[in-house]
Amino acid sequence: MTRPATHIWRLFLWGMTAARHRALVGIETDPNTPAPVSRMARLARWAALTSKAGQPDYAAAFQKIGPAAIKLGQSLATRPDLVGEEAAHNLLALQDSLPPVPFAAIEAEIARSFDAPVASLFASIDPVPVGSASIAQVHRAVTTEGRTVAIKVQRPGIRDKLARDIATYEWAAAHLEAMGGEASRLRPRLTIANFKRWTNRELDLRREAASASELADAMRGFDGYCIPTIDWDRTNGRVMTIEWIDGVKISDRAALIAAGHDLPALARRLVLAFLQQAISAGFFHADMHQGNLFVRADGTIVAIDFGIMGRIDRRARQWLAEILYGLTTGNYKRVAEIHFEAQYVPAYHSVDEFATALRAVGEPMRGKPVSELSVGQMLDGLFAITRDFDMQTQPHLLLLQKTMVMVEGLATSLDPSINMWEVSAPFVREWIRDELGPEAALADRLRTDVETLFRLPELVRRIEERYPARGGAPEPPPLPVIPLMWERSLGRPRWPGYLLAAVAGGAAVAAASLGGLLT
Repeated sequence: MTRPATHIWRLFLWGMTAARHRALVGIETDPNTPAPVSRMARLARWAALTSKAGQPDYAAAFQKIGPAAIKLGQSLATRPDLVGEEAAHNLLALQDSLPPVPFAAIEAEIARSFDAPVASLFASIDPVPVGSASIAQVHRAVTTEGRTVAIKVQRPGIRDKLARDIATYEWAAAHLEAMGGEASRLRPRLTIANFKRWTNRELDLRREAASASELADAMRGFDGYCIPTIDWDRTNGRVMTIEWIDGVKISDRAALIAAGHDLPALARRLVLAFLQQAISAGFFHADMHQGNLFVRADGTIVAIDFGIMGRIDRRARQWLAEILYGLTTGNYKRVAEIHFEAQYVPAYHSVDEFATALRAVGEPMRGKPVSELSVGQMLDGLFAITRDFDMQTQPHLLLLQKTMVMVEGLATSLDPSINMWEVSAPFVREWIRDELGPEAALADRLRTDVETLFRLPELVRRIEERYPARGGAPEPPPLPVIPLMWERSLGRPRWPGYLLAAVAGGAAVAAASLGGLLT
């Protein structure tokens, strides 16, 4: 187990880097920040010889700290409730790129992972990478059969480095959450647990290949959107080989126009493809930024990079569809009822009061194009509601929220006049009719009743054991047991040194390592 002094030293170094980019100013000044964290952020700023003046650059700070911080920053970009709307917007621009690994090391990694000469797998590999991210880099290659492919190869040693850094994130989050108040409500430990799970998934490229294959099956009947084919014979845990894609990046508006593509049609198809994945399939590409989407000559949108995927169970998808449709049609009472049914809002609050609060946020958005909406104002209103009604963070929806923001941004860049509500409403209405209409309800009832008969023994045992039924959120993953510094024995000679180091600036810079929690 890593010693507290090691965690403190790492946090101190990261905190100093964050302070130099003024990324701690929000922590220092926000009234919701626990007092010890605010004081330590101030100390870190003084130690870094920076002032409060100037624009914070959270993305640059995370980029400087390293690969794990880059991934964490991308994750926290989905959490304006944790880091603040300004920081979340800044983190969306975080580029997952690092200087490339020398090609000789990449070749050695390929040969070692397959236990075979590279020449037996590939006729040629371009030594200049087409992409160099924090976990892996990508090279164009030609297989021995003559097919052009992309090879994604993990950086040597990246697994150990990520494991070390994530252990410190867990330690920092445990201490932050133990301070109680707003820090406890926002559940930073669970945020880091989800981040760890997503990162570990990215570290197994077989899982990414399987995700691409599963998404291809889910989108098979959706015209104009496709997933590249996986070369399973040249894929393992550290190397993934996938069909090479020739196309225009969806962010290159000028090139798309020059190629004769219908940009409003592309924008609508992108939104509907996301809804098809999230609501119909319950399995969606959760990294749909502009670098991961291309448009082929025939207008087909092609997605790449499936390391981050989201999954939503059927009941949660039903709630999501009803919430979207309720906001679209102005049925705020039904949206409020769903939040209570899913146990997102504690039962001691009023459904009617919650519906009124939703109306205050939703009405200004209805009937307007995205270009006329203030996303910042909308988010401020939504997060004020979560605090006023004691809503805990729902980690299983974080990827969905992040992806919705990405899709909205891309759709708007293609067609500034697009109205997300108008595009979404017909799809959601049809899905609700198919999934929640009379025929679907009858089929669900029959299936549920039959399943219940077979589960009666188990149900009786659960009742006997007084096992509580869950609400809309899935069972949270088990969290690691992390001894808190102030719970350790004060009799140990080395403890005063740890305590002094923590007070001097390390432990509270834990918040800085989480990208500015509670700004």
